[in-house]
Amino acid sequence: MKLTPDAKGTFAIAPTPFHDDGRIDERSIDRLTDFYEEVGCDGVTVLGILGEAPKLDATEAEQVAVRYVKRAKKMQVIVGVSAPGFATMRSLAKASMDAGAAGVMIAPPPSLRTDDQIVGYFKQAAEAIGPDVPWVLQDYPLTLQVVFTPAVIRKIVMDNPNCVMLKHEDWPGLEKISMLRGFQKDGSLRPLSILCGNGGTFLDFEMERGADGAMTGYAFPELLIDVVNLSKAGKRDAAHDIFDAHLPLIRYEQQPGVGLTVRKYVLQKRGIIASSAQRKPGATMTATAKAEVDYLLSRVARFDKRANLGPQSSAAG
Repeated sequence: MKLTPDAKGTFAIAPTPFHDDGRIDERSIDRLTDFYEEVGCDGVTVLGILGEAPKLDATEAEQVAVRYVKRAKKMQVIVGVSAPGFATMRSLAKASMDAGAAGVMIAPPPSLRTDDQIVGYFKQAAEAIGPDVPWVLQDYPLTLQVVFTPAVIRKIVMDNPNCVMLKHEDWPGLEKISMLRGFQKDGSLRPLSILCGNGGTFLDFEMERGADGAMTGYAFPELLIDVVNLSKAGKRDAAHDIFDAHLPLIRYEQQPGVGLTVRKYVLQKRGIIASSAQRKPGATMTATAKAEVDYLLSRVARFDKRANLGPQSSAAG
């Protein structure tokens, strides 16, 4: 099923698993996809910023995307197709959609500076992938260094009927969600799904501001699902209680340049991926950092037993 503006829930941002020597670990891709489905994710987004997409060549990117799409049985799969040129973007979008992806995600190149440049770029990108491909607009100025005002987002969405979702990752960005929902109330913005990223750092209040769910890559997607569902059910204190229990680990994972390392380390400890390796160039964790994460896990486990992990396990074999 293709992505629509009605999309909601939790879409996990999936890492790309590698063997220690840098080869793509297809068996871990399968286990990771199965895990996301088993815990109740509504979808999964692959080849995002933390999917190490720039470290893959075009053939590898297509192989990873198709592997996730083919493995997923119940989840919608969104494929990040951001690329320096539209030919590469178009090719990956076509291969992904042909395989059964729900849609694609497009991030702005850092060279964009003016509102007109931003609007023009996404008009061209939408034309490149074709009018039948639903796409997600990624708004992540902390990393991409391109600032979207709410008015610019509205312009992009209204100019491009196949833009059906915003991946909201501005910081501070709570007022932006409120303004976009205000545009919808006054009729100046058509329906738009808003899923939030940024490691879930502000998911508790983002849901209260009108977000439809989460699209991020925390090592415990179950927590994201809980916060989204409890918030939707109006159980504010319960949502904040479980969120607060995980917040120290969320904060640790959000350190620039460290987040993916921590996330893969925990996923390996959970037995979901065989190796925490990143493809070079990539960061590694020191013994001290691992001990800090283990300590944080033990503290989270006092409130949430899902974080009660034993000695580091392996998904190899």
